[in-house]
Amino acid sequence: MTNKTAVKNDADVLFNNNVDFCVGTGRLGLALTAEYLEQLKMVQEEIGFKNIRGHGLFSDDVSIYHEYEEDGQTKVEYNYTYIDRIFDSYLKLNIRPFIELGFMPSKLASGEQTIFYWKGNTTPPKDYSMWTDMVVFLLKHLRARYGEEVLDWNIEVWNEPNLPGFWYKADMDEYFKLFKETFLAIKAYDQHFKVGGPAICGVDDARWIRSFLEFCRDSKLKPDFITRHHYTVEFPERVGHYDYSLLEDSDMRISNLQSTRDIIDEFDEFRGFPIHITEFSTSYTPKGVIHDTNLNAAYLAGQLSRLGDMNESYSYWTFGDVFEEQGVPFTPFHGGFGMVANGCIPKPTFWTFSFYKQLKNKGQRCLLKDDTAVIVKTDDGFAGILWNYKEDKLSRSFEMSADADQYTLITKTVDEECCNPLKVWHDLGEPQYLDEAQTALLRSCANPLIKSEIVDGKDGKISASFDVNKNGVVYFELNKRTFTPDRGYDYDRVLNFH
Repeated sequence: MTNKTAVKNDADVLFNNNVDFCVGTGRLGLALTAEYLEQLKMVQEEIGFKNIRGHGLFSDDVSIYHEYEEDGQTKVEYNYTYIDRIFDSYLKLNIRPFIELGFMPSKLASGEQTIFYWKGNTTPPKDYSMWTDMVVFLLKHLRARYGEEVLDWNIEVWNEPNLPGFWYKADMDEYFKLFKETFLAIKAYDQHFKVGGPAICGVDDARWIRSFLEFCRDSKLKPDFITRHHYTVEFPERVGHYDYSLLEDSDMRISNLQSTRDIIDEFDEFRGFPIHITEFSTSYTPKGVIHDTNLNAAYLAGQLSRLGDMNESYSYWTFGDVFEEQGVPFTPFHGGFGMVANGCIPKPTFWTFSFYKQLKNKGQRCLLKDDTAVIVKTDDGFAGILWNYKEDKLSRSFEMSADADQYTLITKTVDEECCNPLKVWHDLGEPQYLDEAQTALLRSCANPLIKSEIVDGKDGKISASFDVNKNGVVYFELNKRTFTPDRGYDYDRVLNFH
């Protein structure tokens, strides 16, 4: 028999639910395609992220930076046609850029090293003044086009410079130079712009964070925020087109994030500075098969309950599967980063984020948070999320104080039995190219199972019990029930009509 967990109405549990602050995207140039915008529109209608961050702002496909010869001199001009189209599309969908400054335009680059299928150049600029001019002129253009709200758009200098693939030789001193020159140029233009870094991943992260802060302190720079990334799998095994990897211990990964918080707080100059996790997921590869699974959704439900403990925000990488870092995907389910598969098919993880956004909309005062559940107080009663990625079946029962005779319990369930488009696709024969009927079928099987029941309050208490299948996520609302039947309508008689 499952023991009841008492939920105290006067509890005040740490739970900073900032699930909708930011979401990741592939290279910005992909926003020029129809499927990309369809997926983003779907995500925005259901979840509604405030900001979006992606690579490739200055890469050649966005075509901002140009050089030409005139009168024997090399001159520079800028073209904002594509970036205007991209950012216009974002604002129409009520999402703002979290600007990542990178990669290097090929004409401005000091070398030829590139990364990804789309060849983003990852070398320092051949001339830092030309780099900072490009950055500042872009900000001036954006401000003229979109107004003073641009001052509130966060600006991050580069992406993962601690990896040699993303920054030539992972040269720390060279990155610090890039940060300093960029930071000073932006602040000289207008000190109100918010600029941060170093945007590192989990490789040698402690040394990079500490060295970055020492450099900023010694250079008398005061970044507006600190950024890093967060992935939670071991090194993958590549088989054909796909990457298979094991999840790391959730507590260990959270401890790693706390270590960054602790390092920052060692510095009097930076104590309490906000940390933005500008990328996070389970696997760090766009062919990580775990991304399409219910396990991914359940594991991340636990992460989302705790990421706000030490971080200002955390941006899931990515919203959709229109993504080409390692080439164009071969199949609709290919382990892509997105919470939406191509064909606008929501993956189970999509609903984990939707549930946390619903929880945020219902109430922010947390009454209970533990390894498998979070519950908040709402105006009408209670709301919560439960998850299970360890047990064959998780059974939990909660008892709360009641100030009404009846409550309506609504549950929305995502698990391998009721919301598993990956399985249906597999059972169909794993078609590479979906026809219209197959796409419609996969969309229809990718929604939560919704149930309702009436729960009576007794002796000032209300109880609710839940069974969560393995790799399942359950969202619930327990709302006060007001019964207002129409004259002559008898629900029980309707159900027993003969």
